[in-house]
Amino acid sequence: MSSTKLTHERFAFLEMLAFWMGEVRNKDLENQFSITRQQAYKDFVQYQNLHPDYLIKLNKAQYVFADDKQPQYFHGGLDNFLSWLETGYFVLARQLPSACATRLELPERRISRQVIATLIKAIHQGLRIEVNYTSLSNPENEGRIFSPHSIVKAGSRFHVRGYCEKSQGFRDLVLSRFREKAEIEGLSPHSIVQDEAWQTYITLVLSPDPRLNPAQQDVLANDYQMENNQLQIKTRAALADYLLKELQVNTKYLDGKPEAQQLVLVNRDDIKQWFFNSW
Repeated sequence: MSSTKLTHERFAFLEMLAFWMGEVRNKDLENQFSITRQQAYKDFVQYQNLHPDYLIKLNKAQYVFADDKQPQYFHGGLDNFLSWLETGYFVLARQLPSACATRLELPERRISRQVIATLIKAIHQGLRIEVNYTSLSNPENEGRIFSPHSIVKAGSRFHVRGYCEKSQGFRDLVLSRFREKAEIEGLSPHSIVQDEAWQTYITLVLSPDPRLNPAQQDVLANDYQMENNQLQIKTRAALADYLLKELQVNTKYLDGKPEAQQLVLVNRDDIKQWFFNSW
């Protein structure tokens, strides 16, 4: 890779952190790309010369992205940032001149980068935050004290899991429904180890809808590489509902058409206690 492309990759990385995490330091570039302190310093100087006023200096070695600016090198979104948080790998996406494959682009929900930055800080430091939150059942702004522990992508939607003091339990809040800014409220007494549904792993046992004929069931068994006509998926109990929704599995399977639903949950009685609405 040419030196220019490598520099652009480092520019994209520093933009991603400054934009989504709310801070970036020379040390972040040193650690991610195994470069010297001097090279990281030069990268910041070069970036600021090319794009004045895009980075705001917080202290001697820390910068944040300006509110009225947009990244010039990082063209990914929250999904790419969370992928880096999860794996530590950062790859600058490159457009292929003639690709033989494509993917469906879904509309993005509006998510505040300030809220994301505050959530990441609270998760890393075990803090409580105060947020204004809306929902379909309560569309008015509602203040909540929340102790986040994990950000989750479930299908096309992002949510944060943590302890909600209003609900007196661990809950999921949809990131696009936060309003205004999130404020730090000090240390939290609630941690991820106390979240039983998050710490518990369960196995979903799925099989073709028995109302399908044998030939149709064989098609599904082959699709999902089933053994003995069953597919077993291990997941956190807190994520089981989302997984079934993505697979279009209706826990009350007789309510749906077999050709549309295709799969059924075989062991629902064994794991029903972990679902949002026990049945």
